[in-house]
Amino acid sequence: MAAAAATNDGDVWRAHSAMAAVQLFNGGYHVITKVALNDGVNQFVFCVFRDLLALSILAPVAYFREKRLRQPLDRRLLATFFFLGLTGIFGNQLLFLLGLSYTNPSYAAAIQPAIPVFTFILAVIIGTETVNLRRAEGQTKVGGTLVCVSGAILMAVFRGPAVFGFGESDAGVVEISAKGQPVPAVWLMSNFLGLGIDSWHLGVLCLIGNCMCMAAYLAIQAPLLAKYPASISVTAYSYSFGALFMVVTGYLVTNESTEWNLTQSEVFAVCYAGIVASALSYGMVTWSNKILGPALVALYNPLQPLASALLSKVFLGSPIYLGSILGGLLIIAGLYLVTWASYSEKQANIAISHVSSRSSEPLIGTNKIS
Repeated sequence: MAAAAATNDGDVWRAHSAMAAVQLFNGGYHVITKVALNDGVNQFVFCVFRDLLALSILAPVAYFREKRLRQPLDRRLLATFFFLGLTGIFGNQLLFLLGLSYTNPSYAAAIQPAIPVFTFILAVIIGTETVNLRRAEGQTKVGGTLVCVSGAILMAVFRGPAVFGFGESDAGVVEISAKGQPVPAVWLMSNFLGLGIDSWHLGVLCLIGNCMCMAAYLAIQAPLLAKYPASISVTAYSYSFGALFMVVTGYLVTNESTEWNLTQSEVFAVCYAGIVASALSYGMVTWSNKILGPALVALYNPLQPLASALLSKVFLGSPIYLGSILGGLLIIAGLYLVTWASYSEKQANIAISHVSSRSSEPLIGTNKIS
């Protein structure tokens, strides 16, 4: 039992390391694709190439590596993979792009901290996350989540003075971030305008939908992984549906065949996005979700702006502001609180099960005939 507990603890810390690495990968994705997308590539086309490349990696790896773990497909599994692809892959990417095009990058970043909140609520409703507010662990979970979300909001709304680097370079960063947005879907806009919803509020709805899609992806995936241990296959099946939806959408929203032509820098960005930010990152997120649970995995999401700021400083010379440092410290503190609460709950459950198993054992020698 001690060896099993040690192995489990090792998996837990490897999952934490994997989630931290995922945020660095996604931060690198923002930095690498920033200039490439500024060249004018259609972002829907970019997502199509990204998803197809990721699927071409995930599918053969899952097929050969998880032959013995993979269970036969049935209608229930297919429906679950369909939902995961619709929310976590297709809906997550598409709604973010639409929301970004109708609002602005600052607002899109400010609303992302809603993902851990939505995930926490859905996980409690589904039953994959337990919260007992009468115990210190449950109170710490809620408090740590609020601290983590507060740090992400602080990074979005408060910039402060430049601590590392010079603030003058910030204008160029904003210009790059704001350019190259996808052309809004005219059919979607016209339908919502008929209901009296303007473009800004439509963008807000899309960004809220983006957060809810990612939350639903993590929350629904966790109980599936408990019954279907082939985590890479789960990611590959989900990506199959997500890539299919994205290919159809990309075909519908592009008008000219020249939009599918990529420059050399765009090809490099697609390769990084498909291999590192999609195939590798989604695979690590799925495996970590099996170990840590959806609520704790989602709490790592607010670290993306901090990782992006650090990598932008290293590779682009962008300044790091006081708000990013303070917000990052709050996020790390919140993650520590939730991690401690989850670990304490698991240790308490192990102790309770151990005591109950010992109490159920028959007492040898009590029934001897005197």
